[in-house]
Amino acid sequence: MIQNPILPGFRPDPSIVRQGLDFYIATSTFEWFPGVALHHSRDLAHWRPIGHALTRSSQLELRGVGDSGGVWAPSLSFAEDKFWLIHTNIRQRLTNFKDIRIFLSTAPEISGPWTDPIALDSIGFDPSLFHDEDGRKWLVNMVWDFRKGRSRFAGIVLQEFDVRSESLIGPRKKIFEKPVLIEGPNLYKRGGWYYLMLAEGGTGWNHGISMARSRSLWGPYEEDPHGPLLTTRDTLDSPLQKAGHGELVETPSGEWYLVHLASRPLPPSRRCLLGRETCLQKVEWTADGWLRLAGGGWHPKLEWPAPQGLHAQPWPALLEREDFNAPSLDSRWSALRVPMEKSWISLAERPGWLRLRGRDSLHSLFEQSLVARRIEEIPLRIETRLDFEPVGFTQMAGLIVYYDTRGHYYLRVTWNESHGKVLGVVSTDEGSYDELGDIAIGNWSSIYLRAEIQREVLCFFASANGSDWIAMGPSLDASKLSDDYGAALRFTGAMAGVCCQDVGGDRSHADFDYFQMSRL
Repeated sequence: MIQNPILPGFRPDPSIVRQGLDFYIATSTFEWFPGVALHHSRDLAHWRPIGHALTRSSQLELRGVGDSGGVWAPSLSFAEDKFWLIHTNIRQRLTNFKDIRIFLSTAPEISGPWTDPIALDSIGFDPSLFHDEDGRKWLVNMVWDFRKGRSRFAGIVLQEFDVRSESLIGPRKKIFEKPVLIEGPNLYKRGGWYYLMLAEGGTGWNHGISMARSRSLWGPYEEDPHGPLLTTRDTLDSPLQKAGHGELVETPSGEWYLVHLASRPLPPSRRCLLGRETCLQKVEWTADGWLRLAGGGWHPKLEWPAPQGLHAQPWPALLEREDFNAPSLDSRWSALRVPMEKSWISLAERPGWLRLRGRDSLHSLFEQSLVARRIEEIPLRIETRLDFEPVGFTQMAGLIVYYDTRGHYYLRVTWNESHGKVLGVVSTDEGSYDELGDIAIGNWSSIYLRAEIQREVLCFFASANGSDWIAMGPSLDASKLSDDYGAALRFTGAMAGVCCQDVGGDRSHADFDYFQMSRL
């Protein structure tokens, strides 16, 4: 059986492609570096992370981009014996204007090497590349209209991409619009019809997927009279809420599946701490040429039979504990906005330990020394051991549970004039910084740090020997680390990791012996 979500945790805006017997999914990474997370399966049920497409500064510049900016909605395709990747870099998003860059990269293999991106246009976001049967290629995008009194989502446009000149050519023509939020367009051709698949209704509780079709690439496109292909906007009962933004894939035996995002609310607040996750639904074509969820309806299901003709291929289980003995971190780790460069992160300077050199504060959009992994399940325990000798209050290091610069919880070691080395919890809530109490730890031989999340409650603990644990700070509201909390639209997900700050500029370092995330 295929169990949803197939990619748990913060893995939104999935794009799927098949090459032979292999399936690949690309997902959004926003302000996290490297960009565009990639996953691989051979049976659609079992998936493994295989790295990222955008791994170099020449491919992706994120310094200064705001929270929930950066890499939105990649689109992955395969044609002419290579992979094609469209991605959006949102540099600014919180005014009438969106400062957008659309890029194209290619690679001979999913593992790369991926080319430095070709700049296309800036008219909208979440586009895709359609490869028509005659070999021509078309960028299908939405239009963002910043003008007063206008709909921000101003329709779907099409423009040809010329491979020889590596540029968009010819007119950009609007092919479809409707008086709701439509984005994330994808084109498919089947049975003489061009099908336009759209993310509709925004990325929250009204999200969904709709379809339209035309005999001509340029339209006119008629909407599916059945209504949405997939949505949960009409029900609170589905365990998979906010369902939308999808793509199609056909198996070797001719079955069709829809990959899409969805979120799982936690009681009692119904906030989605695990973020927007990747799910898969089986779909079927009707006799009159429309697409439907297998079995009818439009609500996503938690499980489906695996495709015919594909043998189950589970992958080796990923280790819960990272002992930092490898020459590099595995692909589950990400940094904020900047590459993991030896100027601030090292696995070699102290073998068996991860060393971070302190830089900007946790509120910075530029150079944080923070690495983290996605929270994929709850209840969860997160643990590390820290070796750190601060000599001033500007130096901090510890265990972080993070949503963005405006929302996170931090169990950190620092120094103060009264007690020397101290340990305590600090929080940032809607940008407001608070300190929730410190204890002196100058006589501790070691510093073990732990976080536990059960439903919507986060608690921190600490130990001087790894055996005897004491509670640190109050119980905290973990549900605030979600898209659903706060005044601003947010699109990422909860992460957990380790970090070091030296806002005085002395670049003090902290060493971490291990990092473990395990289900309680």
